[in-house]
Amino acid sequence: MNNSKNIYLLHLAALTMVKNKRYAPPSARESSETKEATRAPGQGLSQRVERAQQHGDGGRVHANTQYSQQGARGGGRYQDPIPHQPSNDPAKYQAHGCYGRGGPRQRGTPRPYHDGRRSGSGGRGVPTTTSVTLPELHQAPQVHHQVPVVTPSPPETGSSSLHVEVNTGQVQLQFQQLAIPDQSSSIQGMQLAPPSSKSGRFPMRPGKGTSGSRCIVKANHFSAELPDKDLHQYDVSISPDVPLHGVNRAVIGELVTLYRQSHLGGRLPAYDGRKSLYTAGPLPFTTRTFEIVLQDEEDRIGGAQVAQRYAILDIFVTCYSVCSLLIYLPVVRREKHFMVVIKFAARADLHHLAMFLAGKLPDAPQDAIQVLDIVLRELPTARYSPVARSFYSPNLGTRQQLGDGLESWRGFYQSIRPTQMGLSLNIDMSSTAFIEPLPVIDFVAQLLNRNVSIRPLSDADRVKIKKALRGVKVEVTHRGNMRRKYRIFGLTSQAARELTFPIDDHGTMKTVILYFQETYGFNIQHTTLPCLQVGNPQKPNYLPMEVCKIVEGQRYSKRLNDKQITALLKVTCQRPQQRELDILQTVNHNAYHEDPYAQEFGIRIDERLALVEARVLPPPRLKYHDSGREKDVLPRIGQWNMRNKKMVNGGRVNDWICINFSRNVPDSAATSFCRQLAEMCQISGMDFSIDPLFPPLTTRPENVERALRSRYQDAMNALKPLGRQLDLLIVVLPDNNGSLYGNIKRICETDLGLASQCCLTKHVYKRSPQYFANVALKINVKVGGRNTVLVDALSRRIPLVSDRPTIIFGADVSHPHPGEDSSPSIAAVVASQDWPEVTKYAGLVSAQTRRQELIQDLFKVWQDPQRGTVTGGMVKELLISFRRSTGQKPQRIIFYRDGVSEGQFYQVLLYELDAIRKACASLEPNYQPPVTFVVVQKRHHTRLFANNHNDQRSVDGKSGNILPGTVVDSKICHPTEFDFYLCSHAGIQGTSRPAHYHVLWDENKFTADGLQTLTNNLCYTYARCTRSVSVVPPAYYAHLAAFRARFYMEPDTSDGGSVASGVTTSRGPTGARRAAGNVAVKPLPDLKENVKRVMFYC
Repeated sequence: MNNSKNIYLLHLAALTMVKNKRYAPPSARESSETKEATRAPGQGLSQRVERAQQHGDGGRVHANTQYSQQGARGGGRYQDPIPHQPSNDPAKYQAHGCYGRGGPRQRGTPRPYHDGRRSGSGGRGVPTTTSVTLPELHQAPQVHHQVPVVTPSPPETGSSSLHVEVNTGQVQLQFQQLAIPDQSSSIQGMQLAPPSSKSGRFPMRPGKGTSGSRCIVKANHFSAELPDKDLHQYDVSISPDVPLHGVNRAVIGELVTLYRQSHLGGRLPAYDGRKSLYTAGPLPFTTRTFEIVLQDEEDRIGGAQVAQRYAILDIFVTCYSVCSLLIYLPVVRREKHFMVVIKFAARADLHHLAMFLAGKLPDAPQDAIQVLDIVLRELPTARYSPVARSFYSPNLGTRQQLGDGLESWRGFYQSIRPTQMGLSLNIDMSSTAFIEPLPVIDFVAQLLNRNVSIRPLSDADRVKIKKALRGVKVEVTHRGNMRRKYRIFGLTSQAARELTFPIDDHGTMKTVILYFQETYGFNIQHTTLPCLQVGNPQKPNYLPMEVCKIVEGQRYSKRLNDKQITALLKVTCQRPQQRELDILQTVNHNAYHEDPYAQEFGIRIDERLALVEARVLPPPRLKYHDSGREKDVLPRIGQWNMRNKKMVNGGRVNDWICINFSRNVPDSAATSFCRQLAEMCQISGMDFSIDPLFPPLTTRPENVERALRSRYQDAMNALKPLGRQLDLLIVVLPDNNGSLYGNIKRICETDLGLASQCCLTKHVYKRSPQYFANVALKINVKVGGRNTVLVDALSRRIPLVSDRPTIIFGADVSHPHPGEDSSPSIAAVVASQDWPEVTKYAGLVSAQTRRQELIQDLFKVWQDPQRGTVTGGMVKELLISFRRSTGQKPQRIIFYRDGVSEGQFYQVLLYELDAIRKACASLEPNYQPPVTFVVVQKRHHTRLFANNHNDQRSVDGKSGNILPGTVVDSKICHPTEFDFYLCSHAGIQGTSRPAHYHVLWDENKFTADGLQTLTNNLCYTYARCTRSVSVVPPAYYAHLAAFRARFYMEPDTSDGGSVASGVTTSRGPTGARRAAGNVAVKPLPDLKENVKRVMFYC
């Protein structure tokens, strides 16, 4: 034992030799060690020991300490709100000590050593070494923080809650400005009267609906009892600021552990991970400052690792066991000091929330709802991986591989909502993609679907790898138990065998391969692969792929490919009974009655699904052409077929051609396929020529542009002398066609002005009659026909639609997928062009600022050199198109707006309703038809289940879902506003998701039955199939049009995504405009006039 003590003393002597030794500036490489690291044992001892203290990170000085919530430990110190005196000493680098959870300590007070242990610390420590000034170190120095004087603020100063409250007076004024003016006033100077005495709120529910057969359904909402506690909000300031919620939570968690009983009055606060802390009752102070110390347990270095890494005294390794080294050599940890200021901000008024739930107040007190939501999220956040409002864990279900290095994790969604039954907790099952925790080499092999050792990477391979790995966190595996973590930001352009870096200030270079061999004794096998660039992009560090493993628990946020989407849908597809059971099991597993935060705040959750009154609306009768054997049809369970029926208005296709891009389809097969399709179009009621203008042309996909233009020109040369036009192009595509489909649509719709129908190779050989019938439906509307109309529309029996010319709009904004950094958002607006049928919809598209939800080109004004001030925009153009088609101007507008979240309701309504008003006023003075503005929401988590799964009167026997037409406007809906859930479709697979319709503006004064019936009936007029659909067709069509417009953008050759592209295809300026951040948004190519008039997006 004496020998061991002597060794330890020798080690202490070595540590003291760091005094007055200075570091050379670290180079941009994986380590900052100099070539002295390769000297024989015993040489440069003090420098290597000094580096041993520094390098707790796999061999480099790291600029920013990374913290793990799971691995964060430490102590803290409470401080009264009195500022520190500023230190006169320069910032000095202190050797890291190890302070356990032993409690508060006075800062700057050294503790005596007793046989290598700090008295009172309960843990191992290292001796204090003399501080040395290291200004060139790229590491944050440990300095004393000067705490500012914080004076208590009275409650009247307000709250810094994350929820942005709407200025009620301003909103009321804006609402008044949107109301229909007196028709005698001018458009420019109109005095706007409010539609009701409460003009700053959305329309009240006009009573509940009564149509349809009544039934009881279960909803995945769980009643939450409103607490009677006094809720307080406190602002939290943590310095230094770390933009990682995990670190913030670790800091506050440590604070609560240390000071809950002594300084927090025994309160268990809920923390939102950012700037706010909530308590059930006041804390015993108004403002207080705490000092918290966190230790990063990922950075521990065992003594044997220090000796192996830095060759400290070779005699240690040769004379004594590794075990003795583990005992006597220190653990090097990094600690971080945080100053936490907690300051009273506001009280959350639960009385106002109770009044709102009772329907006695117009506006929901969002701050109180937010507090309760944060409280119920506190425990799941600590247990699982939070993603938005969902929580995931590999332990909540079986992991499923999705391919290309991804796997699915199961989880659950949770949100507390105000409803007619009071507060309810919405719980639903969820799944999402995570990156598999694989060695990077294996991940790359899966991504490329090949052995990466066989041949070098191509440029395309490198781009694919870089896209997939950018932002991914990895840990090193070549250091034994020392698993430092890094985030990848790129790949080296050179292979590992070619990559060198400077190891000193004299420009001495060393290869990565030699460095790893000499420093770690690790031989790199995959020398032809590039290295990962990690850490700071300004001073990158290089890590070979084979020494890195992907850290578990990283959600994959980029776009999934088709194969991965299919695999994920298989995982998430659950029949209603199974989903209901899983939801109940999740609620039971969460055990809200045992949740310490729920208990602290007095929140009680009912563990039973809510029973809700519902109604099943009857399906509408559909009209077909009188020449068919069946002139109309009454759908059953949301579906019907075209057998014995003919389209109510068949389109005409006299001249058409076919181009075959599939090498697996011979000319004879393409010819016979096209003939069968033409025959089905005739049978369905179209005037369709059986023979094409020319025999099918077979060509290669890479010749798409030349083939389309050449064949189109040949056709026009033949038809133009006859005064005819080419009506249709039929295209046969390979099953895997990449960008070919998009290129065809772009060329046909923005250049040639030609309707096209693409068909996959697999259908050429299957030749299913049902497939031919569905394709015939699509072709008919693309050439201007109608498939079916509502009988009630023809007989003028649709309330608030049939009595006067009515135009129905649908609008949606499609945002770029994650990873498409430069792509714009695409807005699309469609509008009905026939009345009273309301079946045909013309569409316009517009590119706008990325992630902008407001549709910027609904109405616009610009200066023309010749005409002066000119107005235009999508609404104005579609209103003009309606008048040209029907001979009448719309006297009523119904606007279905898709894709708006609740937090954007006011903003979208105020902006877009104003644009509609201005578009109408620009057509003629005093033209202001009444508007009903309805938001359609599909991305919600409310699910409806049959109360009795064996009751065939209320259940679809095939899928187990509720029947199409099921509508709910009670209990789980808004306490006072006009909204409803409508399941208008028959679920085929999985559990049906009802659409949620919320009325934000209603000058047409719809009744509940009127709007619910109209919306449900329109869902049976969708042109592409003989089924009712889940979303009202105008909103569905707008979604399709926005998706189609992405094909019109020029392809980008870089690895950053598609290029920005832009302005509307409607009439207006065509030059590029400036978006946010002064980034030019280039115009989209204009749709051809004949394309705009038909349903090209179907």
